[in-house]
Amino acid sequence: MLTRNRRPRVAVAVAALCMLTAVTSCSDSGSKSSSSTSTKPTTAASTASGSGTQITIKNFKFTPAALTVAPGTKITVTNKDSTTHTLTATGKKAFDTGDIAAGKTVTFKAPSAKGNFPYICTIHQYMKGTLTVS
Repeated sequence: MLTRNRRPRVAVAVAALCMLTAVTSCSDSGSKSSSSTSTKPTTAASTASGSGTQITIKNFKFTPAALTVAPGTKITVTNKDSTTHTLTATGKKAFDTGDIAAGKTVTFKAPSAKGNFPYICTIHQYMKGTLTVS
């Protein structure tokens, strides 16, 4: 009976595990290939009054991805991911939270001007949303 050396298999398994760990801890881990993960923003819209509202960052998505608020509304952004994100208006940069560390929360005020304000995470630019001020 032949005895096989199992060390090459163990080495390959350890190398594969290290590569998987490196890929999943990368700041681009939101693009993991999975049929249930999408980098497109959800289409559900939410409306809030001037008293304040919440945007959650989780699984490399803004929820809700479309939000309608009154001018000057206080908006709280909570990062529930394990990496830093931003919520930054594109175009004229009407708002920018700056870096939001994992597990942290920041607040900003909606612009006083009415209009649609698309935003992204400047670190992960495939993360998109829209703030509508009406």
